[in-house]
Amino acid sequence: MTQPLERTAPTPAPRRLRPSGYTVARAGDVSFLLHRRACAVAVLLAVVLAVTVVASLCVGESYVSPTEVVRVLLGQPSPDELVVGTLRLPRLVTGLLVGAAFGVSGALIQTVARNSLASPDVIGVTHGAGAATVTAMTFGITSYSVLPYVSVAGGLSAAVFVYVFAWRGGLHATRFVLVGIGVSIALGSLTRLFLTKGDYLVAQQAKVWLTGSLNGRGYDQAAPLALVVAVLVPALLWAAHAQRMVCLDDSTATALGVRLGPVRLGLTGLGVVLASVATGAAGPVDFVALLAPQIAHRLTRTAQIPLLSSALTGASIVLVADLLARRLFSPVELPVGVLTAAVGAPYLMWLIARNRRRR
Repeated sequence: MTQPLERTAPTPAPRRLRPSGYTVARAGDVSFLLHRRACAVAVLLAVVLAVTVVASLCVGESYVSPTEVVRVLLGQPSPDELVVGTLRLPRLVTGLLVGAAFGVSGALIQTVARNSLASPDVIGVTHGAGAATVTAMTFGITSYSVLPYVSVAGGLSAAVFVYVFAWRGGLHATRFVLVGIGVSIALGSLTRLFLTKGDYLVAQQAKVWLTGSLNGRGYDQAAPLALVVAVLVPALLWAAHAQRMVCLDDSTATALGVRLGPVRLGLTGLGVVLASVATGAAGPVDFVALLAPQIAHRLTRTAQIPLLSSALTGASIVLVADLLARRLFSPVELPVGVLTAAVGAPYLMWLIARNRRRR
C-alpha cells in the first residue's frame, strides 16, 4: 500500500539585505541605495544655502526686502532690479560656484590622502595657482577671461610636483601632506618675489587677489568656472562612486579588482582642476576646502566624504563669510579670504593637536 506523499512548504525566496541606515530608491527598472541621514543633511544644507542667498541679496548699502529679491530672481519687474540683478547677483553667483568647487575639491583630495589635514590650500595646489596667476599679472596678463586657465596650469603643475615627490611605492598620507606644505612655502616665496619685482599698481592688484576676494567679481569670472563644473559633472558622478573603493584598505580594494593608482590619480586630478579654476575666479580663499568636507562628513556620518553636502557646505561658508565681510566693518569691505582664514587657521591647529594626541 502506497503512502501519501508529504507536502513540503515552498522555500522562501532569499531576502536581499541592505546596510543599516540606507533606503532603496527606484526609478523605473533602476534601483539604488540612498543614505537616509545624508539625504536629510543635504536637504537641510540646501535650505540653509537658500536662506543665505536671499540674505546676501537683501543686505547691502541699501536694504531690499525678500519679496523684491524673489521677484527679481523669478524675472518679474521690480524697482530693485538694478541693485539685486546687476550689482549683487553676479557677485553671489561667483561666490556660490567658488565655494562649491572648493568644497568638492577638498572632499576629493582628503579622500585620496585619507587625511583630514589635506586640502588644496595646504598641499600647495592653490599656492601653485596663485603663483602662476601673479606671474602672469606681473607680465601684463590681467584679463579675467585668461587668468582662470593660467591658474589651472599652475595648480596642476604644483599637484604633479607634490604627487611625484610624495610617491614612494605608494601614496603615504603623512608624506603627501608634508611634501605639500613644503611646496606651498616655496611657491609662497616665489609669489612674494614677483610681487616685489613687478609694477606697483599690478602688485597692489595681485595682493588684493591673493587674499581671496569677491569684490568686483561678476559673470566674467563665474562663466569659466561654471563651464568647467558643467563639463566635469559626469566625472564627478564617477568620483562619487569611486570614493567607496578608495575608502577601503589597499588589500581589500585590490582583491576586489580595483586599480587604486589610476582611481586615486583621477580623483586627485578632479580636485586639482576644481580648486585651480576656483582660485582663478576669486583668488585663494583659504581653508574653505579644509572646513567644508569635514563639516559635511561629521553631519552625515557616512563612510566616505559626501560630495553634494561638501559642495553645499562650501558654498554656504563662502556666502556667509562674504556677507559678514561686507557688513561687519561697513563701509570698509574686507576680503572674504580674511574671514575664512580667521576661522580655518584655529581649526587647522586643532586638527594638528588632535592628531598628535592620537599618536
